[in-house]
Amino acid sequence: MRSATTPRRQGQPDGGAQHGYFGVAPMIKRMQIFLGPRRFRAFLALFAATGLASLALSVLFQASPVATGIQSLLLVLFILGSTVLILGRLPTEERLRWLGIIVPSALAIIIGSLALPHLTGLFVGAGLGWIVAGIFIFRDARGPQNYRAAVKAMRKGDYQSAIASMSSEIREKPNQAQHFRFRAELHRLAGDLASARADYQRLAELDAQSAVAYNGLAEVELQARRYEDARQAARVAHDLAPDEWAAAYNLGMIEERLRQDDAAQRHLSDALSLDIPDSRHRLLVHLYLWRIHQRRGDLDSAGDSLAGLKREKAGLEEWQVIMGADEAQALRAVLNDDIEEARRLIVGEMEDVSG
Repeated sequence: MRSATTPRRQGQPDGGAQHGYFGVAPMIKRMQIFLGPRRFRAFLALFAATGLASLALSVLFQASPVATGIQSLLLVLFILGSTVLILGRLPTEERLRWLGIIVPSALAIIIGSLALPHLTGLFVGAGLGWIVAGIFIFRDARGPQNYRAAVKAMRKGDYQSAIASMSSEIREKPNQAQHFRFRAELHRLAGDLASARADYQRLAELDAQSAVAYNGLAEVELQARRYEDARQAARVAHDLAPDEWAAAYNLGMIEERLRQDDAAQRHLSDALSLDIPDSRHRLLVHLYLWRIHQRRGDLDSAGDSLAGLKREKAGLEEWQVIMGADEAQALRAVLNDDIEEARRLIVGEMEDVSG
């Protein structure tokens, strides 16, 4: 499930100072969502440790060349540590792009600090300058103009303008499946499930083997609480991509809501065996399996699922951060009760008869 919001009302400012879109707090929240709670805490700890150490060196040794060299190394440590934390959350192609940006900068600072310590400041400036330049050098400027305009509007929360840009692109290239996928996502963010459904259906017509199309359609029907329609779409997605955890997870989640416990248990267990990469989805899988075992009176299995759920406390923190975002309105409507139930089980506010 992805997040969605209602469209911006006529006359409402599209971002800017009123909503603090370009302020520090929204930027920190977005970074927290991207990194996840554990990586974000590690990033803050790294920032604090290197920053305080550098400040202490400035106070105690002032302009000492040795202190300056150590401060440069602390900066390199911060850059490299941040790089590891960020790259771990990126897909492979983006990882390579950022390696090309950051590695030359870090090497320049390290070599400069060790070989010519009296010119450390110059090398630090050059290294940081390369990061800024590299962002522009390595950015993907090949995307169509309408795509770039849609992404820009989406980031501002102006979903109607983003949809209009993608509609222009679709008029120019009406048989490009990926255009309909992106516009469907924008419709979901805008809360227009009927239009999102139509775009996913068109995507399925253009690419009958697209599990993405049927997974998206299943999620739209789930948001609309049309559970049987959601199950049918999820079933097709799973048939097309039986080795993808997301397809098994979506199908099992929908079947659990329909109380189709045998099928739900099988597909949720399959999702776990396919190595779900993030804690927040593992949390929900354990919750749904716990419900199934509770309904069956299988207290031993329920206890195992509860133990698995409690091991995913980081996933609960991730959901709490994500659910606090403005874009998560539709996501809250679908998953908020599940997340609250998981929270209550973790903190012991609910009675677990298996215990």
